Order: sequence, then structure tokens, then C-alpha cells
Amino acid sequence: MPESPMDAPDAAIKTDRAALQQVIAGLTDGVILVEPDQSISWANVAALAMHGVQSLDGLGGSVDGYRRTFRLRFRNNHPLPEEKYPLDRVVAGETFDDVTVEVSPAADPDTTWVHTLRSLVVVDRAGEPELLVLIVKDETERFEAEDRFESAFNANPAPALICRVSDQIYVRVNQGFMDMTGHDRSAVVGQSVRAFDVFSGAERRDLAHERIAEGRAVTQMEAEVPLPDGTGRAVIVAGQPIDVGGEPCMLFTFADLEPRRKAETSLRKSEERFSKSFRLSPVAEAITRLADHAFMEVNRAFEALSGYSDVELTGRAAADIRLWADPAARRTIEGALKEGRGVQNAPLAMRTKDGADVDCLVSAETVEINEEDCVLWVVQDVTERKKTEDELIAAIESVMADTSWFSRTVVEKLANLRQTSRKPGPGVGVGDLTERERQILGLISEGCDNVTMSDRLGLSTNTVRNHVASLFRKIGVNRRAAAVVWARERGVTGEAAIKGKPWPSA
Repeated sequence: MPESPMDAPDAAIKTDRAALQQVIAGLTDGVILVEPDQSISWANVAALAMHGVQSLDGLGGSVDGYRRTFRLRFRNNHPLPEEKYPLDRVVAGETFDDVTVEVSPAADPDTTWVHTLRSLVVVDRAGEPELLVLIVKDETERFEAEDRFESAFNANPAPALICRVSDQIYVRVNQGFMDMTGHDRSAVVGQSVRAFDVFSGAERRDLAHERIAEGRAVTQMEAEVPLPDGTGRAVIVAGQPIDVGGEPCMLFTFADLEPRRKAETSLRKSEERFSKSFRLSPVAEAITRLADHAFMEVNRAFEALSGYSDVELTGRAAADIRLWADPAARRTIEGALKEGRGVQNAPLAMRTKDGADVDCLVSAETVEINEEDCVLWVVQDVTERKKTEDELIAAIESVMADTSWFSRTVVEKLANLRQTSRKPGPGVGVGDLTERERQILGLISEGCDNVTMSDRLGLSTNTVRNHVASLFRKIGVNRRAAAVVWARERGVTGEAAIKGKPWPSA
């Protein structure tokens, strides 16, 4: 039957739609066609895939069916009212661009896509809506990436800011920046880069702002970030171009210099205190390099003791000027320091500039000064004290050839006299001695010589001599008279050793 004139427009419409469908079928954007009666008449493969379905029926068949099949939410997680669904707005003849929503199947709310939609109304020759078109773009990956960036940006403890390049307005601030500066978010976001200038005080401040305006990287530079109280905080700041939400931006990252500045101030004050104490100390002190033991600095007391000036000593090692009378003892101390062991009150004679020997007690510890390993020397002149002690010991020796006739009271007074002129020896008590060492000490206290002790103990004189040397090393003395005084200080007498009386515990 021939086609009537009335059927010709319908055929043309069908032909136009078929051609339209062929054109849009291969587009990457999703396209959904809705009839004026609210039925969904066609969708391309991209639109079906964006909704996780394979056929037109999966979209619900109509606007009402779509609403029942899918749940739409704003990006703030609030559900869309029914009249605000994009298909409802299309049916109402509304045109819109770039509406972003989250879409989930009603049967599987854990699955979510992010769609950006726009609408198109096709009208007939009379201007009436003939076909309603919804164009869908899947933005799921982009928004997921942005969400990950937002999470990482906010969680990053390193302070950071983001500004738009177009108007140079701050659009993001993380918690690290707020913690560092004390500003809240509202005091920063919305401010311009010029008004809230994080490059304040920087030497190349103008260059930084020029590059920000061009969207170019800003290399690291020291600056001051403004604080709420009007002061500034020292930082290192750098800028890097990034894209946020498809818009060119600048990411500013910061390294807080305030802890370093406080540490440097504290260190400087500490060094000033040390330097002042070092210079004014009445005890001779010196600083040498650990590597070669060259003098770096000496105080006035060291100059007075040694006879050398600071200028004469600086840069020279003690070995070069033969400062210490005993080279072997000096090498022993230097070796201990290189092994990381300090030295306390080591006896060492200093040979002064005029050639005199001065008896000293030397203490030395390794220290780090300006990132260099050094040694701090403390030297105490004990010449007079040692002279007094030697005179005392000589006096005791001269009258104690036979101590048996001394009363206990006299010996105790001698012991007290010795205590006032000499510090106590090593921390060895009577209880630390062996039985044989106690016998030897008791006989020495009676004034016995080695031959007499040999007869009394039934030992050879060589054996007795070895026992005496061992005893002297243990109690820290080098003379018989000193051993007698050491014993009397602790209540030890020859009588206790020979007759088996109880020994004192200390």
C-alpha cells in the first residue's frame, strides 16, 4: 500500500532518529534518549556501562523506573529529591550543564559512580519538545583521585597550602599548616596570595609572586609566614604547579625553621656560657683536636701554668713542644681518648716554657665542637700538695724505723695529718685484701723488714717481696710508711695480724 502524505513526516522522523542513534552510538560520553511521555527509548553502550547494565531495561524503562532502580546523591552525601533527578529535570524541559551526582544501584548501595550530566531538548517544527537527551560523563576515576589527593593533603603532617593560578586565591589549607601557624581554615582560605603573603621577608619575594602568576615552579627560599599575633615564623617554602579539579593551581609546601632557630639560639647561648666559663675558670683548661691533638684554644689559667701564650700554642700539638715530661704517659692518655675512654685525675708532669716540671692531675674528655671531634683538658697543679705529702711521708719514714714503740694515739694523729693533705686512695677496704696480704700489712705495721717477715711467715724473701708489691698496688701506695698510715686509718695493727685477733670490717 503506498505511503500516505500523512505518514511521510513520521517516516522522516524515524529516519532522522536512526541516523542520530548511529552517530551517537560510538561516543565515549553516555547518551540517554527520553520521550515526552517519560519513557526511555534508547541509550548508547557507554551510558549502559556507566550504570552497570547491559540492556535498556536495566535503566528502568522510564523516568519513574530509573528513579526506583538508582539512588542519586549530591557530593556532600545528601540524597537528591525526586524532582531534582536529572531525568525529571529533562522531562520538565529544563536544560543544565555539569551537574555532578553520585549514582548507586538501589540493590547495591556500596557500588558508586560519579556522573557529570548535561541536558538537551530537541524540539519539532512547531517548537514542541520532541526528544529529551541526557548526556552522561563518567567522572568516577577523576573524583576518586581527587578524594585520594584531598585525604593525603589533609593528613600530611607537612604544612601545605593550595591557591588557584587564575585569581591567586587560596583554596586549600591542611592541618599541618594550621598547627604550625595557629591560623584556622577561615583565616586562610579565600585570602589572596598577596594579602596572606607566605613569601614575606624572602630575598626573591617578587620573583616568587611573578612565577605564581605564571603558574611556574617556585624554588625553595627562606621566608616568614604571618602569624595571628602579627609576628612571623621562619620557614622554607617552595611552590609547585598542580591540577586540582581540572583547574591549574599552585601547591606550597613548608619546612618549619622555628625549632632550628630556637635550637641555634639555645646553642649559641650555651656556647657563650661555656666560652665565658672556659676563659674565666681558675683551673687550667685547654681544647685540642682529637685527630692530631693540636691546641685550638687555652684559657688564661693554662697560659699562666704552662708559660705559653694562646698564640704560641694554637695549631701546635703537645708533643711538638714537649709539654708533658713523660712522653709515654702522654701517648697512653691520647690513645685512651682515641678509643673513646675519658681520663680522670691521671698524674702527669707538665714541662713549662722555662723548663721546670710541674706535677699535675690531668682529666680529659672528648667533646664535639662545631661538628668537630675535640678534647677538653682540665689540668690541676698539685705541685705544692705533692711536696707537702712527700715531706710528710719523709718525716714519717724518718721516725718509724720501728713503729712498735709508737703509741696508737700518735699513729692516729699522723694518719689524721695525712688525711688533711691527701685525698683518700683507691676505694679498697680491708675486706678486699687476701689473708696473706693482711698478714703482710700487719707485719709492715710492726716495722718488720722483708727478711723478718720471711722468717715469721716461713716464706722466701722473693715471695715476701712479691706480696709486698701486690699489696702496695692494691691499696694505692708506694712506700712502707704510706702503707702503715693506710692501715692505721682503718684500725689495722700488727698485733691483729700475728695473734689472730678479729680484723676491722672496713
